[in-house]
Amino acid sequence: MARIKVYIKNKQNHIKIPVGIKMLIRRCCQAVLTTENFEHNTEVSVSFVDNNEIQKLNKIYRNKDCPTDVLSFPLSEGGNYDINQETGFVVLGDVVISLDMAVKQADMFGHSLEREIGFLTVHSMLHLLGYDHETSLLDERIMREKEEEVLDKLGISRDTTYITKEEEE
Repeated sequence: MARIKVYIKNKQNHIKIPVGIKMLIRRCCQAVLTTENFEHNTEVSVSFVDNNEIQKLNKIYRNKDCPTDVLSFPLSEGGNYDINQETGFVVLGDVVISLDMAVKQADMFGHSLEREIGFLTVHSMLHLLGYDHETSLLDERIMREKEEEVLDKLGISRDTTYITKEEEE
């Protein structure tokens, strides 16, 4: 099995990152690569930001002047990947997650913050590997099925992570 180095940075300071999130992100990244049979040693960067920062990035890179939950910045072109000359690892790219939005969406969808961050990580990793849900309805369906397959393998599927009434009390 190929190795993965995940560099995680917290660039916001008003939401505490729950214990275990960094390990969850690493597990999600590895699970995507394993599911996709990506056999190269790999590096990826994941950053947590606030809504203001992700809105700036969204405006610059997607011409959308609004916050979003996650942005992916793949570093490949046509299946050709950059190689870190020091490590020999494939550099997939960068993932930027709005922790503000992740908290809001976890609440809105009625599941844990862990499940939401897991989903956003898996979603972004698939983008780094070339999947794009915005190109067609079929591509959207394929990507959604892959997301749920990976999350299910990790035990954080949609069906098993909803918050129950007992947990809220």
